Amino acid sequence: MTNNNPEALRLDAISRRYGDLVIIEDVSFKLKRGETAALLGPSGSGKSSLLHIAGLLEAPSEGEVFVGGVATSKLNDAERTRIRRDALGFVYQFHHLLPEFSAVDNVALPLLISGVKKKTAVAEAARLLTALGLGDRLTHQPGQLSGGEQQRTAIARALANSPDLLLADEPTGNLDPKTSDVVFDALLKIVRNEGLSALIATHDQRLAKRMDRIVVIKNQRLVEIARAPG
Repeated sequence: MTNNNPEALRLDAISRRYGDLVIIEDVSFKLKRGETAALLGPSGSGKSSLLHIAGLLEAPSEGEVFVGGVATSKLNDAERTRIRRDALGFVYQFHHLLPEFSAVDNVALPLLISGVKKKTAVAEAARLLTALGLGDRLTHQPGQLSGGEQQRTAIARALANSPDLLLADEPTGNLDPKTSDVVFDALLKIVRNEGLSALIATHDQRLAKRMDRIVVIKNQRLVEIARAPG
């Protein structure tokens, strides 16, 4: 899904509360089309909740979420589902691959669900996996892949429907530093080659510095937005 709006994502005065418990407080942030940003902060700071709100997986208590320039607060469930399916890709800390499916079939599945013909879906899945360095692992099941290979397969699956915006929640959180570097490098390379925007939550400042911008969340508030060094 692609439109001509220069903003991939805009959060306008977002707050999220559960009763008296404040999860996110008055956060505003814009992500340009083709831009990458790290969402940096300690555990419990609200990073995951903010990603869920940005990805329309939960609604804010206050504020507005714009995806590709579209205000989402008044959309019905079907309209929100369509945006999630067509405009957004999600990567989680755990890969959630189907164990009985091969890597290429896991990646092709979102396309098949969207009605793409199997031959076309498999070809696109193979292209994405190859771009992520897994061209020789297409027919391997998740249990036959290393942790880094599983996560790269999950990244390919998130990109299968050609989203405009990739949202990733600690995508290397379960990996050792060396494997984290491999996965993060592969993720950034394909995001930039495909011309996507990305918002990636991490607690790793070393990885965050590879992004275009760094957004710091502390005590449920946005405390800093800066250009990444270098």
